[in-house]
Amino acid sequence: MISFEDRGSVVVLVYQAEQSGADWLDNKLNAKGEAMLFRTFKVRKENLVATDPQGVVDDDTRTFEIGTIEEGYRVVKKDVLGLKHDLLLADTLRLRRKIFTAERNISVFNRIDDLIDEQIVVGGPRPGAIPTEEFTRLLHDFPTSTELNKYTRARITRVLREYMGTMSDAEQSLADYMKRRASSDVRSLPDAHGRMLEAHELELEKFTYIQNRLVEMLDNVEPYSEEDWQAAVANLFLLVFPQYVAVLQHVKVKECYSKPSKFTVRDIDLMLVGANGCVDIIEIKKPFTRSLVSKSKYRDNHIPVRELSGSLMQAEKYLFYLSKAGREGEKDITKRHGSNLPAGLEVRIANPKAIILSGRDNALTDEERFDFEFARRAYSNVLDIMSYDDLLRRLDNIIASLKSRTGSRVRSSKLR
Repeated sequence: MISFEDRGSVVVLVYQAEQSGADWLDNKLNAKGEAMLFRTFKVRKENLVATDPQGVVDDDTRTFEIGTIEEGYRVVKKDVLGLKHDLLLADTLRLRRKIFTAERNISVFNRIDDLIDEQIVVGGPRPGAIPTEEFTRLLHDFPTSTELNKYTRARITRVLREYMGTMSDAEQSLADYMKRRASSDVRSLPDAHGRMLEAHELELEKFTYIQNRLVEMLDNVEPYSEEDWQAAVANLFLLVFPQYVAVLQHVKVKECYSKPSKFTVRDIDLMLVGANGCVDIIEIKKPFTRSLVSKSKYRDNHIPVRELSGSLMQAEKYLFYLSKAGREGEKDITKRHGSNLPAGLEVRIANPKAIILSGRDNALTDEERFDFEFARRAYSNVLDIMSYDDLLRRLDNIIASLKSRTGSRVRSSKLR
C-alpha cells in the first residue's frame, strides 16, 4: 500500500510492502535505478529517503521524495507521474492513492495529460485551476472495471453489427413493424381517412424508432469515435428535420482572411442541405455530463464551458468563410459532393445559420439552466444551440401528437 506525507517543504510517497516484502523493489532500484508502483508512480533510487523523520528503518517500508510544497500547492515532479509539466495540487487536498490511480491501475493524471498541453492544476486560486469539487466529480465518474468491461463488449458489438447483421432493440422493433406492414394490404383501405391514418402510423413508428435509437446511443456513448457519432446522429437528424435532404461531410471551403498572404482551406465537418439547395452548418459533439455551462461561477454566472464556447467560435468563423465563398464556392461544393445530393440539386449559400448539438441539460440546476438559456438566446440570430435533451423533448412532442391522431395504437417508446 502507499500513502503520502508532508515533511517540512517536501512531499513524500511511503510504500509499505504487504506480503512479499520490499525486496523486489530494492532489486529494481539497484538494477535500473528506478521502479514503477501501481503503473502510476515512477520512483528513483536517488529520491529514496529515511522511512520517517527520526530515521527509523523498516524492512517493509520505502519512502521517496516526489515533490515540494510551494505557495499553497504541492508540486509533484512531472517525471514521477510521466507528465509534460509538474502537477500542482492545492495543499487543502488530502492526498490518497485514489486521487492518482483509478481501477486497473490506470493513471488518472496521465490520462488527463494525454488530452491537454498545459499544466494540470487542481484547486486553489490559480487561473485555470480545476475546482476541487469538479475534480472530485471527475474521480467519481472515472470508469470502473464493470464499465470498462461493458465498454469493451459494446465496442465489439458495434463492430460486429456492421458485418453480421446484429440489430439493436430499436432497429429490431422497426424491422418487426415493417414486416407486419408488408403482410397487410394497405390498398384495401376504403377511404382517404384510412390512408391518412396509415400515414400517421408510419410516421409514429419512424419517430418512435428515432427516439429509441437515440436513447440507446446516449446510454452507450463511449464505443463511438467522434466521427462515427457525428455520422450516426446526423442521419437521425435528417429524419427529425425533413427540411434537410442531405448531410455533407468534410466540406472544403477556401478563405484568405486568417492568413491574408495566401488561401487557406477549411474543413467543415458537417453541412446540411435543404430541399431548395440552401446550406446550413451543424456541429455535433459527443455528449458529456458537463459540456454546456460551468458548475462553478464566474462573476455570479454559469458561463459556457470551453468546449461549447470553442464550438461557438468555430461555427461563427465557418459561417463567415462560407458566406464569403460566393458563387465559386457553391459550384465547388456542388461538384465535390454531387454524388451525395439529389439529382439536379445545386448548393446555394444564402445567409447560412449554424446548429450546435452538444451536451445534456437533464442534470442542470434551475440556475444553470437559466444561464444556459440566456447564453443560447444571445447567439440565436446566427446559431441554434441544442442539447440532446432538447432533441429528445422535440421527439416526445412529435410522438405525443401522432399518438393522439392514431388513437395510440402503436407501442410506446422505451422509458429513459
